[in-house]
Amino acid sequence: MNDETVKNFAEDFLNIEKETSKIIIGQKDIIRNVLIAIVGGGNVLLEGLPGLGKTQLVKALGKTLGLEFSRIQFTPDLMPADVTGTNIVTKDKEGNSSFEFKEGPIFSNIVLADEINRATPKTQSALLEAMQEKTVTVGTKTFILPEPFFVLATQNPVEQEGTYPLPEAQMDRFMFKLNVEYPSRDELLKIVTLTTGSNKEDINISAGKEKIIEMRKIAMEVPVASSVYDYIIDFVMKCHPEVENAPDIVKKYVRYGSSPRGAQAIVTASRIQALINGRYNVSYEDVNSVIKPALRHRLYLNFEAIADGVSADDIIDNIAQEGM
Repeated sequence: MNDETVKNFAEDFLNIEKETSKIIIGQKDIIRNVLIAIVGGGNVLLEGLPGLGKTQLVKALGKTLGLEFSRIQFTPDLMPADVTGTNIVTKDKEGNSSFEFKEGPIFSNIVLADEINRATPKTQSALLEAMQEKTVTVGTKTFILPEPFFVLATQNPVEQEGTYPLPEAQMDRFMFKLNVEYPSRDELLKIVTLTTGSNKEDINISAGKEKIIEMRKIAMEVPVASSVYDYIIDFVMKCHPEVENAPDIVKKYVRYGSSPRGAQAIVTASRIQALINGRYNVSYEDVNSVIKPALRHRLYLNFEAIADGVSADDIIDNIAQEGM
């Protein structure tokens, strides 16, 4: 890897970010983190109240990246076959019947799982294999999904009516969980002006399948020093209440901590963050910038934390402040 490669990577990434920002007002951190996860080959969970632009962001990314895009609106009556596809009976010219697999909307590059926590757990689980192995098994046959493949899911806060909390196994398959906040007054004014007028911003395709795959390969080559690896591993270990040197806040409020996927997500995202910053080595600042989105959904809190109003972000901040 040389300086030219790093420079080109940063330019390509920032160009995609710029094009997406044309129709997504504010939410700069959200846009960047979603793009980091996409380049890293991970899935993203966007959580926020209805109407904050979560679906619009995913649509904008589909256009900017020039990838095949499909949307699944999750509802309580949605069935697994509506997601993955199913075998249907067909007849040839001679009248002989046979089964033919009809692909579902999951066979796409970017799959928007809209309001994923409004479907039943049975339907939510239809995404599990696709999110991890990038395959779909129907009956005795396994189908390989197109590359690149990402699930970008949106969910409403669990306090809302008609929601089913995602199981731990599925939450762990999201590389990042991002909290979409309400816009500021100035941002709200720009949103209203942009969406209610006749002038619409045009998005240019800034990447494509080959470019995304190429950027992912480049990111995998970024070296990580042993001291940085130690920092990441120690941080993840301190998220577990049973670990001897875990902070008191972890022992008090956490039921169980992050799986190894949390550490993997931090390493992958840190490499991409380093390239965006024009470097081909990972720094502690790169790691700290991605720890929250990588771990906040992998810390499972107890009832005492909920009663005291302590969030996963509060616990991550406490671990960071104690110094590693």
